[in-house]
Amino acid sequence: MTPRTKPAEAAPHSTGTAVQGQTPAQGFAEYLASPEGPQFLNPEAIRSPGPDVTIHTATADGRHGPVGIRIYGEPAGTDSPALLWLHGGGFVSGSVDSPESDYLARVLAGRGMPVLSVDYRLARDGVAFPIPHEDALAGWFWARKNAGSLGLDPDLLCLGGAGAGGNLAAGAALYLIDAGKPLPAKLLLAYPFLHAELPPPAGGLDDDVMAGLPRHLRFTLEDCIRTAENYVGGPVSLAPSYAMPGYADPTGLPPTALLACEYDDARGSTELFASALERVGVPVSYFLAEGGVHGHLNHTAGLPEGQAALDFLAVELAEVRGA
Repeated sequence: MTPRTKPAEAAPHSTGTAVQGQTPAQGFAEYLASPEGPQFLNPEAIRSPGPDVTIHTATADGRHGPVGIRIYGEPAGTDSPALLWLHGGGFVSGSVDSPESDYLARVLAGRGMPVLSVDYRLARDGVAFPIPHEDALAGWFWARKNAGSLGLDPDLLCLGGAGAGGNLAAGAALYLIDAGKPLPAKLLLAYPFLHAELPPPAGGLDDDVMAGLPRHLRFTLEDCIRTAENYVGGPVSLAPSYAMPGYADPTGLPPTALLACEYDDARGSTELFASALERVGVPVSYFLAEGGVHGHLNHTAGLPEGQAALDFLAVELAEVRGA
């Protein structure tokens, strides 16, 4: 099978969203300045810590050194699906401690579906593609190899991520197709960053709501190009589709569950990817978090407002059991 190394083609349209009173790429700069991840919308909210589940760690041997994996929970039975998960943060921030990783993992593990969270290397201090991509693959291959010792069926392993982690999950799945390796049973992607130039969301965005969002929750064309070029390590035009999977032919990808946010400049990217999957016959489930902003699983972790999105992902993962 021919590897997908063709440089990514530019999207035909881009939101090019302007943010008044701010420098064009200030959003990316805020992510770069905060390796722990950006601040929540409501940092003072009283949050549930999530279910108390067993947690242990493991280490995968990656091409660029050890890759940490945090394993949440035990399978409810031999037919329990599990999820290998990759956090978001623009490739330059976030960690397995981010709520969209830790809290999500606790919720799913609390329902008898273990989560393996990969502590991939961030695109900082000279790190760039393919290192985070290959760290994600190292986590996947470790999970497949060690599934039996974890009480898991390797054929029920799913792969997913949020934001930049959604990019890494989709890029890893494309590689697995080309390499002739076993695929995830399903992809679960939350507001993934799949295109360097964002297509406009269907129906547009509410200008008044968007104007009131903090700068790190807005994504201008310059933000997206800076984010992509920092990850790729050069011009986006030279990026293989493993790095920018929204431009790839998605033929052969497994069934995919997509979570999008109503007030998110990146929503059009998720919508475009959903359409591309449907055109080639990949089963797609799509959920719109009404009132949600980019990073919805972070901002609403432990709050009632995030329950519907978590339920969607939990149901999609559980359905693998009966597939």
